[in-house]
Order: sequence, then C-alpha cells, then structure tokens
Amino acid sequence: MRKRAFDIVVAVAGLAVGWPVLLAIGLAVRLTSPGPAIHWSRRVGRGNREFAMPKFRSMRTDTPDVATHLLEDPARWVTPLGRVLRRSSLDELPQLWSVLVGDMSLVGPRPALFNQHDLVQLRTAAGVERLRPGVTGWAQVNGRDELPIPEKVKLDREYLERQSFGFDLAIILATARQAVSGRGVSH
Repeated sequence: MRKRAFDIVVAVAGLAVGWPVLLAIGLAVRLTSPGPAIHWSRRVGRGNREFAMPKFRSMRTDTPDVATHLLEDPARWVTPLGRVLRRSSLDELPQLWSVLVGDMSLVGPRPALFNQHDLVQLRTAAGVERLRPGVTGWAQVNGRDELPIPEKVKLDREYLERQSFGFDLAIILATARQAVSGRGVSH
C-alpha cells in the first residue's frame, strides 16, 4: 500500500512539475522526425495482462514492432533525437502516466513487449509476473540493454524476493546516476 501511495505522489508531482519538459520534448520529437511524439507500445504487465505503455518516440515510425536487440542494425532505426532521449532515459518520462493509472510502478521489472514470449515465459516460471512492471528496475541498474534475458529474469526474481521501500529508493537513485551517465544503453 505504501509503495502504491509513493508511486501516485511521485507520478502526480513529476507530471505537475515536469509538464514544461514533457511538452518541450514532445515538440522536439515532432519537429525532428515525422510521426507522433508519443509511441504507445503494447506491453505485458502484472498477471501477464497487456496494456499500452507510452514513451516519447525515439525510433522511426516504420520500425518493426520487436525488441530493439532483435532488429538488424538497430542504430539505423533510431532518430537523431532518439539517441539522446534513449541515452538519458528521457523517452521514459511519459510512463509517469502509466504509474498514475496503475499499469506500472516506479520500480519493478521492465514490462516485456507483447511478443517477447521467451521473457514472459521465464518471468512467469519465476513468479515475477505477480509484480507491477516498473519504469526502472533492479535489472535496469545492473546492465540494462547489455543483459541476456535469463540474467534479467534472475535479477527480476531477486527484486521480487528483496523488495522494500528502501530497496526501491536505492534503485531510483542508481537509475538517476545511470540516466546522467547514459551507461548501459546499447542503441
């Protein structure tokens, strides 16, 4: 209950204070590449239920709907502004909306794409599907794009076992450090 209350307070505060930044990024996305500013990605959430997750669009509109690591030459699909957004994690800011409406939490396993069946299956076997997915998570601060799927699931399971308010705060701080450095982003 305390986790959900914290999520709501931070999401409301982030959206209320950050709306000028969100507006500026959205405008920049629209002005630098054709297509909408927000991309609504089909994701797998708590209980393996699908939901639409918003992100600032960092890739071309004709990009295939698969995990980035499955694309041949992923860098060719990323927009010039998208590189900056992805490296700084600013593309994730619209997910505060998903936190507010309860589809996501600030901290939890990153939501799988609807077609990442291998990841969903391994998480379900590990019991991780019981968790609300997060804007950031333990796997994110321990390798992000660089981790193979079984290692991500192992870290997601570790989060399930260790979750606490203090652990969430530590993950949020580690995420902020990584966002500033851009460490762990491969595309």
